[in-house]
Amino acid sequence: MSFSFRQHPQVIAHRGDKARNPENTVSAFRAALDLGASMVELDVTLTRDRKIVVIHDDTLNRTTSGHGRVRDKKLSEILTLDAGSWFSPVFASEKVPVLEDVLTLCRGNTLVNVEIKPEAVEHPMPDDAIEIQVLELIRRLGMTDSILISSFHRRVIQRMTGMKGPKPALALLSDEPLDDDTMQFMTECRVFSYHADHRILTSEQIRKTHDHGLKVLTYTVNTEEDARRCLDMGVDGFFTDDPAQFIRFLER
Repeated sequence: MSFSFRQHPQVIAHRGDKARNPENTVSAFRAALDLGASMVELDVTLTRDRKIVVIHDDTLNRTTSGHGRVRDKKLSEILTLDAGSWFSPVFASEKVPVLEDVLTLCRGNTLVNVEIKPEAVEHPMPDDAIEIQVLELIRRLGMTDSILISSFHRRVIQRMTGMKGPKPALALLSDEPLDDDTMQFMTECRVFSYHADHRILTSEQIRKTHDHGLKVLTYTVNTEEDARRCLDMGVDGFFTDDPAQFIRFLER
């Protein structure tokens, strides 16, 4: 694993340039690239026919013209949906993208954080589990060194750690204060970074994480006050819905 940050601190476009585009769409990711975001973040889950799509929720209700759970719909059904009008009529032609299309767009242009949603994690793990499919796709595209896989589900981290061959960097997501058990888990799994809600982070937690050789990224930072506080504590970067604002903020 030779993944490394290209800038410090990282300004990570949370679901793309979410402030000006419908989240997790090609338009949002293309806009983030145009802004010069050092990393884009996206969410993935499985369809009924086990294809990987980029969408945050486990249902289609909020961000598409469809209804029901993503896992209950075939990809062909999902691709007929409007994934942009909920944000603005200008984006009526937007579709729910498949992961390969977004990675191809980003390849060679920026780092990508792929978050595997907990609802896509299966037990026992089938031969076409989402973890396996994501890894195979990343390898096929030659993007092992530019991808960071994250999840709230520890099983994802454990499974990816145990897979043979070249692997992307790993990160644990958390919305709970850091404790010794979590630190031990991350150390044993050799994760690259710890991704925590900025509201629970402390300087001591960040120092401890750094002492163990891990980076600290925090979500979701949308005010300059919160950005300053997080940077003063020593974070290595932050996820934001408005990357343009915080790229300008850092330039100032």
